[in-house]
Amino acid sequence: MSTHLVVGKKAPAFKLPTDGDGSLSLKSLAGQKVVLYFYPKDDTSGCTQEAIEFNGLKAQFTKANTVIVGVSPDSCASHDKFKAKHKLGFSLVSDETKDMLQAYGVWVEKSMYGRKYMGVERTTILIDEDGKIAQIWYKVKVPGHAKEVLEAAKALGSA
Repeated sequence: MSTHLVVGKKAPAFKLPTDGDGSLSLKSLAGQKVVLYFYPKDDTSGCTQEAIEFNGLKAQFTKANTVIVGVSPDSCASHDKFKAKHKLGFSLVSDETKDMLQAYGVWVEKSMYGRKYMGVERTTILIDEDGKIAQIWYKVKVPGHAKEVLEAAKALGSA
């Protein structure tokens, strides 16, 4: 079951394990803007490029009071390897149950070569300091996306 998110509404709450044996909840990020970027799989070409682009802009996101959080159904052990390999400086959340992915409406039926399967639709959600959804990007094309999200986060701060 997929949920349709609405800009201006509260973002669905979550508390999930992260890389490095941590855990992260939306509540713990209150008072900061949050970039939740949902991606299909650690260490695949598009997902790696997306992670590297967000990581390259991390200092600017921090300056804009914005936290970056990557979310996929991969295990924490997979996240640990992916994060270490690419020296990522932000949290990767593991949603092996897919509850959060479903709550955010990104666990969808996909099709490749005529075969249908369930997977993560590459989506980014910008959440404001009050926990409300500020902007949603569906079916993200990776090149230049992180910069576009950064500009939106900066603009949100000056509103």
